[in-house]
Amino acid sequence: MQTASDHEATVNARTEELGVIAKARQILEETSSGAVAQSYSFVQVGVRMQNRADLAKSEVVTMVKSLAKKHHSAALAQLASKIAAVVKYGALGGEDPFGKVKGLISDMISKLEKEMNEEASEKIYCDEQMSKTEVKKGELEDDVAKMTSKIDTASAKSAELKEQVKELENELA
Repeated sequence: MQTASDHEATVNARTEELGVIAKARQILEETSSGAVAQSYSFVQVGVRMQNRADLAKSEVVTMVKSLAKKHHSAALAQLASKIAAVVKYGALGGEDPFGKVKGLISDMISKLEKEMNEEASEKIYCDEQMSKTEVKKGELEDDVAKMTSKIDTASAKSAELKEQVKELENELA
């Protein structure tokens, strides 16, 4: 039963991690898409987009790091460091760092879902083996009970025969 409770705890942790990652993804989408619908001058775009982008970048990294710490998740901590690297160095090439971050989050979700499915399969296998083992244990316990009964019967018969032998020896003597 320990295995089942361990599995249940792991599944709950995975589900929680998936929720956290989805929340991080939502924040990324909200912070990067709001400025697209408005029109700005080139100066405003340069300053405002940089400030908003910097704020969003640091917000995402900080949130994922705090979630990693809160949930004691090495996977989330690794994701936070990858996001920080992408945010720091991804914009240098002129590429959208949030696109890369979304990709990292999607990859993380896929990986966690795959692990969750593998663990579910393993739990099913373990449960099947446990039920087979319980059945076999019950059969063997029945066999032990039958053999113990036969031994007790044979011991009683042996004691009776020994008593008869003593009586017959006494009669002969």
